[in-house]
This record gives sequence, structure tokens and C-alpha cells, in this order.
Amino acid sequence: MTEDELLFFNRFPAVIPIYQALKDRLEAAYPKLRLKIAKTQISFFNRRMFAMASPPWRRVKGWPAEYLLVSFGLSYRKENPRIAQTAEPYPNRWTHHVIVTRSEEIDLELLAWLDEAYRFAAAK
Repeated sequence: MTEDELLFFNRFPAVIPIYQALKDRLEAAYPKLRLKIAKTQISFFNRRMFAMASPPWRRVKGWPAEYLLVSFGLSYRKENPRIAQTAEPYPNRWTHHVIVTRSEEIDLELLAWLDEAYRFAAAK
């Protein structure tokens, strides 16, 4: 993990292992993966952004105190109980948000969704 990534998670050290598990899995799957660290999220790119990771910058009623929010984009709204929120910021561009509280939740199901988002972003 780079110094910039550690600084990004300075206020949220409990989510660092979750982020590291996510990053490790994505780097293993996509050797040309690129990262961009912004003020509130770390974005993952192929040609375009396909996923994001964010710590809990603000409290959301009913959500845990500590989590990593893993977000990804698809051309349709995916329905699954693990998906905490969805939004359609543009027609046929759905952003999905998944609350991850343990590294073990970076599982095959979530990785399949991220792979679908990776392919969707690459094809745009």
C-alpha cells in the first residue's frame, strides 16, 4: 500500500485490511489496473473508472459505524440484498453501493459484479 493510500485511510484504520483485500484481488485480476486517490474515494480504472472504494465519511442511519463502501457501475440496475443503494446518474448508467465490513466479504459474488463493471467500462 502506498503512502498516499495510507494517508487517505488515516481517519479509518479499521477499514485498511478490507481495502487491501479488495485492491489485492483487483490487481491480481487486472494487471493493468490504475488507481486514482481523490478526496473522498479511491477509484479503479481500466480505460475508464469501473469501481470505487470509500470509507464512511458521514454517518448513514442504519449503516454500521465502520465499513468500506465498494461502488461499481453497470448499464442496468442489479437487484441483490447486499446492494445498499443504487442510483442512475445518467440514462442506463447505474451506480451500485455495497457495504463491506469484513475482508471475507470481498468474495466471488462481489468480484463477479466488479468484473462485470470492468467489462462494461472497457466497452464504453
